[in-house]
Amino acid sequence: MSWPENMHAPPPSPLVSLRARVAGLAGVLLIMAGAAAISAAIVGQVHAPQPSLAAVGAVGPFGTYGPPLRHSLPVSVDIPAIGVHSKLLHLGDNPDGTIQVPPLPARAGEAAWYKYSPTPGQLGASVIEGHLDSYRGAAVFFRLGALRPGDRVDVTLADGITAVFRVTGVRQYAKSRFPAKTIYGTTRYAALRLITCGGVFDYATRNYLSSTVVFAYLTSSRPARRAGG
Repeated sequence: MSWPENMHAPPPSPLVSLRARVAGLAGVLLIMAGAAAISAAIVGQVHAPQPSLAAVGAVGPFGTYGPPLRHSLPVSVDIPAIGVHSKLLHLGDNPDGTIQVPPLPARAGEAAWYKYSPTPGQLGASVIEGHLDSYRGAAVFFRLGALRPGDRVDVTLADGITAVFRVTGVRQYAKSRFPAKTIYGTTRYAALRLITCGGVFDYATRNYLSSTVVFAYLTSSRPARRAGG
């Protein structure tokens, strides 16, 4: 069938018209229902906290730092202020030289220690990373951007010692201008870096355009508890 030159379809028969109206109404209802579902999803979407200007703080310690600890592999990390408790994976590098990340979605709820950095509490910058989210929802470091200077980070080591760190600053960096030397460089004290994604999500590349980095330093340590103690 071809449309007339005036670009309008011929008038439908009464039966076709009725069917078309019913189909049209059903289509409108489906569209409305779909739009309502999308709107509800957008309204109900929870966005990860972003670092505030007040939390920028400092890269280095703002108080007396504790004596460094001996080498001992990290077992778990606890961040009371944002409700994080996670066992720690030990990950290295990808073939292209980038740092490995926990597999998604299976390990989205676990953080990982970068095994080529000092163990937490040793001299130098120890690095712990974790995902912000996955298609299933919030991941282990979803609320990392909500930390503030003074918040505590506890890392339990294989020898039973708990290394206690204090946050000095929370900053966000564009991945295209990531200050690797500042984050991974050597320090004269036991430092800790917590890293996750942040900023705007690029739907074309399916990646966040920024990284959220928490800077902390060792203030003290707690010895392992004795049996029955």
